[in-house]
Amino acid sequence: MTDRDLREHALSKVPAITLGFWIIKILATTLGETGGDTVTMTWLGETTPNPVPNGYLIGTAIFGVLLIGFVIAQIKARNFNPWLYWATIVASTTCGTTLADFADRSLGIGYPGGSLLLLACVLVSLFAWHRTLGTVNVNTIVTPGAEAFYWLTITFSQTLGTALGDWAADAASDGGWGLGYSGGALVFGAGLAVLAILYFTTRTSRVALFWAAFILTRPLGATVGDWFDKPVAKGGLAMSRPLASAVLAAVIIVLILILPQRAGEHPGQAAEPA
Repeated sequence: MTDRDLREHALSKVPAITLGFWIIKILATTLGETGGDTVTMTWLGETTPNPVPNGYLIGTAIFGVLLIGFVIAQIKARNFNPWLYWATIVASTTCGTTLADFADRSLGIGYPGGSLLLLACVLVSLFAWHRTLGTVNVNTIVTPGAEAFYWLTITFSQTLGTALGDWAADAASDGGWGLGYSGGALVFGAGLAVLAILYFTTRTSRVALFWAAFILTRPLGATVGDWFDKPVAKGGLAMSRPLASAVLAAVIIVLILILPQRAGEHPGQAAEPA
């Protein structure tokens, strides 16, 4: 296989960054929150009087295995497959939910400690990716190694976003900012709006804006997901977590079917130095 063939092979698996991409991404992050909580809080009972020991760790192991399997399949795939790609995204955001909860709560370092730890993981992953390949532009993923960095960074960013969402929404008595779930969603939604304005009105690095938006969509999804399933007394709607997860999954499936799904542009045409 020539270098050109390798580039086209790898890029055929990277989706174009469109409005449809961001809509599905936000829904996927919301599903990750409700899905992760379904396992750790509902089925393993982590927040009930008689929880399964190490419920967050068990949930992380379950979704971690699924994520690794999907990433391997994604890297080995010959062409862009939207179903496989979005299944991997959902696996990463669900694993990120349980991993963030484990870091924040089971490790006892709280939201500030968990957020700083996960931010460091994102920065180290981006630094190693850039140091190894010279760019962190998602349009320049041309080898399995680059794709591995892509999924590693995405998983860390999903985990960081979960920690930020919980930190913003939870009450001050629980170590949070006390914004509530709707307040947290408004703050992170406003942050995404600012990034959109910067994208359309300035020459700010598209690479930096992409990663900033990718991280911010996760706490937005986390706060909306918690708003669906948390008790009314805590500002939520008290919806069934499994039901909310099933509805979100169904909406994502419909959107994948009706929204255009295509591979990203060739790096020679779209690449931008990081």
